[in-house]
Amino acid sequence: MSIGVDNVFDSAAEGHDLPSIIINVAFPQRVNMSDVARAAGVSVATVSKVVNGRYGVARATVERVQQVIQQLGYEASLGAQSLRSHRTNVLGILVAEFEPFSTELLKGASTAVAGTGYQLLAYSSGDGAGTAIGWERRSLARLSGTLIDGAVIVTPTVVETKQGFHVVAVDPHTGPSGPPTVDSDNFAGAVLATDHLLSLGHRRIGHISGRPDLESSRLREAGFRKAMADAGVTVDERLVRVGGFRIESAAGTAGELLALPDRPTAVFAGNDLSAISTMNVAREMGLAVPDDLSVIGFDNIPESALVNPPLTTIMQPLQQMGAEALRLLVDLIAGVERDIHIRLPTELVVRASCRALPV
Repeated sequence: MSIGVDNVFDSAAEGHDLPSIIINVAFPQRVNMSDVARAAGVSVATVSKVVNGRYGVARATVERVQQVIQQLGYEASLGAQSLRSHRTNVLGILVAEFEPFSTELLKGASTAVAGTGYQLLAYSSGDGAGTAIGWERRSLARLSGTLIDGAVIVTPTVVETKQGFHVVAVDPHTGPSGPPTVDSDNFAGAVLATDHLLSLGHRRIGHISGRPDLESSRLREAGFRKAMADAGVTVDERLVRVGGFRIESAAGTAGELLALPDRPTAVFAGNDLSAISTMNVAREMGLAVPDDLSVIGFDNIPESALVNPPLTTIMQPLQQMGAEALRLLVDLIAGVERDIHIRLPTELVVRASCRALPV
């Protein structure tokens, strides 16, 4: 990139005390086939044959053209490539926003794409909190068929695709009900979380749930209620409130719970962000975790191990979920027959945010 600066000292005529500065910015142009052909001393048609792996070019010429391509940094346009071959060899991972949950999934997908012959494109809908219904439909309309050959969609509200275009949904709002899906055992994980608190002697256990429109959120609340019922403990409905899976919304919910005259002694939060938010609110209210309040989360995002005290949580294997979704998508595109609904196990990760009630 080159930058030219011209100073125009016409302040007397214009009545200005300071010179005006005009900055001209020239950005480098994209390298095209003509540039490669010129540098290699061959025709554009020859470069096209080399790029597209067609026959009819001498080996020495192929090597010379490939060397020039590397030196100039030439990349074929995905749009042009898809028009020629109807394939881009690029897979998309579509998210409403990049937050800890989707970022961990992306790490797993980016590891799994190695050796598949595909590249990975991460794309955010730009809808902020991702609460807009149909964000994935708009994203697919922009990308499918011209920029990507298939997509992994994270927590989609709806999954509608055109015929012949493959999509794998991770933790969809409606659960595994049709399209290929990857999720974790949310119900069993919630039972584990609640049983852990019960084993520590807690009976007044609050639950800060996630978004009501998410199947994973509903399953976590159902697991909480099942564990309480199996232990013969009645759920106080005042202690079950919606937190929305976000730090900001969970903070208000946590404040309401902890301000109750008979507040809970423990809280099972629907995800780690809500749990971390609960710990922050407790601290602001003069409560110590875990001495005054035990807190357990769900997800095991990296931040859960970094808070003070480190958060006890339920681990859903997020990176493995991303990797499995990517592998499933590759198999679907290749026509491999396999189970299209994958559910991975969850595990309890014990750290320092929970303690047993004094006997």
